[in-house]
Amino acid sequence: MTIRSLLLAGVAVSMLSTPALGQQTDAVAATDPQHDLAAASGDVGEPPSSAGTGARDEDAIVVTATRRSQQAQDVPIAVSVVGGEHIDSTGSFNVGRLQQLTPTLQFYSSNPRNTAVNIRGIGVPFGLTNDGIEQGVGIYIDDVYNSRVASATFDFLDVAQIEVLRGPQGTLYGKNTTAGAINITTRQPTFEFEGRAEVSIGNRGFRQAKAAVSGPLSDTVAARLAISSTGRDGTIYNVTSQRPINEQDNLGLRGQILWQPSSSVDVTLAGDYSEQDPECCGTVFVRTGATQRPLARQFATLAAAQNYAPVSTDPFDRLTDLDASLNAGNKLGGVSLRANWDVGPGTITSVTAWRFWDWKPENDRDFTGLPVTTESNNPSQQDQWTQEFRFAGTVGDLDFVLGAFGFKQKVRTQGLQEQGPAASRWLLSGALANDPTVLDGLRAENDIRLDNVSAALFGRASWHVTDSLTITPGVRLNYDKKDGLYDSVVTNGAGQLVTFASNDPRIVAQRGVLAPQRFEVAYRDWNVGYDLSVAYELNPDVLAYATYAKTFKSGGVNLNGVPADAQGNPILAAGTVDPEAVRHYEAGLKSQFWDRRITANLAAFRTDIGNYQALVTNGQLGVLRGYLASAEAVRTQGAEIDLSLRPSERFNLYVNGAYTDAKYRKFIDAPCPPELSGGTVAGPGQTLSQPGTPGGISPANCDISGQRLPGVSKWSFSFGGEANLPATVLGLPGQAYLGYDGSFRSDFSSNPTPSAYTWVDGYSLHNFRLGFRSEEGFNLFGWVRNAFGERYFEQLQVPSGNTGLIVGNLGDPRTYGLTIQTQF
Repeated sequence: MTIRSLLLAGVAVSMLSTPALGQQTDAVAATDPQHDLAAASGDVGEPPSSAGTGARDEDAIVVTATRRSQQAQDVPIAVSVVGGEHIDSTGSFNVGRLQQLTPTLQFYSSNPRNTAVNIRGIGVPFGLTNDGIEQGVGIYIDDVYNSRVASATFDFLDVAQIEVLRGPQGTLYGKNTTAGAINITTRQPTFEFEGRAEVSIGNRGFRQAKAAVSGPLSDTVAARLAISSTGRDGTIYNVTSQRPINEQDNLGLRGQILWQPSSSVDVTLAGDYSEQDPECCGTVFVRTGATQRPLARQFATLAAAQNYAPVSTDPFDRLTDLDASLNAGNKLGGVSLRANWDVGPGTITSVTAWRFWDWKPENDRDFTGLPVTTESNNPSQQDQWTQEFRFAGTVGDLDFVLGAFGFKQKVRTQGLQEQGPAASRWLLSGALANDPTVLDGLRAENDIRLDNVSAALFGRASWHVTDSLTITPGVRLNYDKKDGLYDSVVTNGAGQLVTFASNDPRIVAQRGVLAPQRFEVAYRDWNVGYDLSVAYELNPDVLAYATYAKTFKSGGVNLNGVPADAQGNPILAAGTVDPEAVRHYEAGLKSQFWDRRITANLAAFRTDIGNYQALVTNGQLGVLRGYLASAEAVRTQGAEIDLSLRPSERFNLYVNGAYTDAKYRKFIDAPCPPELSGGTVAGPGQTLSQPGTPGGISPANCDISGQRLPGVSKWSFSFGGEANLPATVLGLPGQAYLGYDGSFRSDFSSNPTPSAYTWVDGYSLHNFRLGFRSEEGFNLFGWVRNAFGERYFEQLQVPSGNTGLIVGNLGDPRTYGLTIQTQF
């Protein structure tokens, strides 16, 4: 029997063996899923309230965004809060689905390693994965920083609450985060026995099971264990393998032991393990667009020369013919020890953690059914160690947080790319293109290493000048040390080393496809950042605030190769990347009225970034190869609104909206879009050809100053609500309810340099649920996601080579199913 079979069986047994509903605890019976629904409305602190009675402060949403427990409406930070119950009821079981509830969050993933999580349009360069750079959005789970963004692709496990913080957070959090942070809090061990279980089934073979149990082991020790498993058939059919691909296959385990020897000390030991093993991640043919390559080197001609045609030219047929093996197997986990000691004026917190990530992919990187690239895999292993100390307390009119943070990371990646028998005809021109043996078996084996050490001191103090006015300065001192190695060894099908010492035409052609390179690179830097916030309470239910932050995103090292000179020597000046210089401005208003039945929060922001880390093609180095470096200036600005309405305990409504204007202010050496690429590079005085002119004159690089950043919709919204009526089913008193959650986002560019071929049209998604929940914790509901069958792309991609091929990652089709939950 497999682990997943045991899990499903265990959940079923736990659901069947729950105590009689009348024996459940009052604490569970008091749980209100609609409290969590209100939480989904963004910066909400609106508690559930009874008609005519107003809201109760003790029911307000509590967050730890400022490293102390505060009501969300009292925190002068733009923060969206989503409760665990709402996560479960809406099927938002990972960050990708969470973005439908939080419009300022952007998530893109072509596979777990090539994943980007951005807030307000910034965080990490779109479509670029490089082990040597930092994330701009920090992901924290129970105070533990997760450095690999692949953690965003795993299922949430026994989550109590998620806070999405917008804007720089470096003076509050251990790892510096310039765009924001996702702060995930899991349910903790309890000294009263409790449990929960959930099983879902749906179309496309969807099956999901979750369970958690918690209780005392002694008067001072409690434990909690949670398990989760998700499976679903693929949403694209591969006619080559005759199997559906892009499936879901997730397993997660989490255990915690709490030791509480006194009321002033608690220590929690936690361990977790998650794995994914889906046949993933494939794309579909979308279209072709004319480039400036000669006609003989564009997709239609190249495909016809090998009697090839895509299996379908309609991407929403959901058919592909990828011929290389596909897999997105990865494992993630770790152990943490978190201790809190109340010393009177404050609390000392220590968080010690080790985490690992093991990535074993298989990809088809020619994106066709031809054996052009037969292997393109970059298995990677990461270990990270973190230690954080914090002291949070109050002295007179001053609340403060002081912290120290240490981070050590080791990444080892073994890259592999091998060309197949169709590669010569696809990638070469002239006589050699007709000889399959030139590139067949050409193989690059890459040894990529990163050793990363970071240390920081940080702090923030809130001075309550009056009962209404609070001034909060913060500061951060940061040190970064990165050492990298990139070593690519290339051999051909005859087993010969491909080097720059040979002038053999075959070798020259081979290294034009896969070039050997070896270099070591080191980066060291100190940085200081600071912020200042002013908050004024206009009345007990209205808070105005303004923030200025001058901060940074750490510099990095290039670990995807760098440009080389004519002799093949790496140009080490391109080996390091400058830190981003960030200036952030924000003003906001948090308000509640109508006896706190309505919550309305507004925020306006502007972030200016100098030395924005991006892919550039800089002719100053004497070559025109793209590499990671600094664009001169980027700006993102906009406004956000979060509204929630709860006129009675029978109805609630929320609307969140964001306008985001994110642009390159100055970027003169950007890679050109496909319609301006592939031709003869323009010399002095030559006139450039029109976009898409075959055999044209192309610019060496493109000035895209003033154009939009990729992946950012100007307009995005989430909205929804729930209505319920008293009902009794099988003798169980409770509520019958109807819930709805929708989202909309306008069009966005899906290429680092905007291209006419890669704009993703705007789309809207609509999800419904209908069910019954008892007062004692039983919940049964049917659900449908993407109810109206919206056909949309999550991402479009431009494969290398400038053939004009455009491929896409499809959004999920309509799905539906049934969920049963119980708490005891």
